[in-house]
Amino acid sequence: MRSALGRVLGAAVVSTLNVPAHTNSAVDGYALAGADLPGDGRKAFRLAGTALAGHAHAGSPGRDACIRIMTGAPMPPGTDTVVMQEHVQIEADCVWVDARHRPGQNVRQAGEDIRAGDAVLQPGRRLTPADLGIIASLGQGEVNVYRRPRVSFFSTGDELRSLGEPLRAGDVYDSNRYTLFGMLSRLDVSIRDLGVVADDAAALRAAFRDAAATSDLVITSGGVSVGEADFIKDVLDELGDMAFWKIAMKPGRPLTFGRIGDARFFGLPGNPVAVMVTFYQFVQPALLRLMGCPDVAPLRLRARCEDALRKRAGRTEFLRGVLTGDGSGGLSVRRTGQQGSGILRSMSLANCFIVLPEENDGVAPGDEVMVEPFAGMI
Repeated sequence: MRSALGRVLGAAVVSTLNVPAHTNSAVDGYALAGADLPGDGRKAFRLAGTALAGHAHAGSPGRDACIRIMTGAPMPPGTDTVVMQEHVQIEADCVWVDARHRPGQNVRQAGEDIRAGDAVLQPGRRLTPADLGIIASLGQGEVNVYRRPRVSFFSTGDELRSLGEPLRAGDVYDSNRYTLFGMLSRLDVSIRDLGVVADDAAALRAAFRDAAATSDLVITSGGVSVGEADFIKDVLDELGDMAFWKIAMKPGRPLTFGRIGDARFFGLPGNPVAVMVTFYQFVQPALLRLMGCPDVAPLRLRARCEDALRKRAGRTEFLRGVLTGDGSGGLSVRRTGQQGSGILRSMSLANCFIVLPEENDGVAPGDEVMVEPFAGMI
């Protein structure tokens, strides 16, 4: 069952028992009958025994008597109230209780958390550590979950080099496969890294066929613009179909989506920041759907912007920002310096996206903007 963490439930988890299984004490103290509590002043109760967690006290203490009880221990017969040990005075075999207490206090009722027959967790829920604890509390060692989507990805470009390879004039190290690996790993999908594929139609055709045959989703970075050496569009026209090729957003305009056989395909831009922005806005929601999650909308908040932001209407822009509390219960955000789509450091320094919608034509300091906290993402 531990391996189900992060997976999506395929069937409801139904309890076969009550949680707690028995009425028990919520504190360390003294169990007694609420009807015996004093109305004023204080009253002495005879100490008639002890109840420990896992070791119940079998008999009733009787009238005007109490049982020493530990947290989690079953309530003894005839008792319905626990007085915390800090609120009593002990004199010889007498426990003195004053009039500030009420019947039924400090007791956890059987089934008050979960009742037998309750559907505790619903299909489509992505399991959290708390969920694993709930399932374990029900005595269930297995759950029904969706299988992990299979994802293959590769980068394209003759200028790209993998780590450990020497750089020639004009070459750069491929960072996109590492950011993609990190983002995919946090989604808990099955990952296949196909490396760097040359700007060659035959090589791309072979890579696409290989990836599509074994994957639910294929992701590429680079090669989706309009350069002479960008062959992906032609290969996709041959092997599959495309739903769209460009979108009105920055960064990430040259984004494509389609199918290759039974596999879905996302062609991401080559610039490192554009890769991350388009992944979080398009690829991650698609993968969450494949995983069985019904709700994939990002968390969005309002914050006061500290900077002036230039923008032209007609496209949605995602700036990298640092979101903080403003000291008065509100939120403020500032951008992380230069915002070029090749400046990956702007993502490393950020903890949120500043989302400027299509109709926005600029932001003045003090204006309210929409933000997407990275903590709300996977």
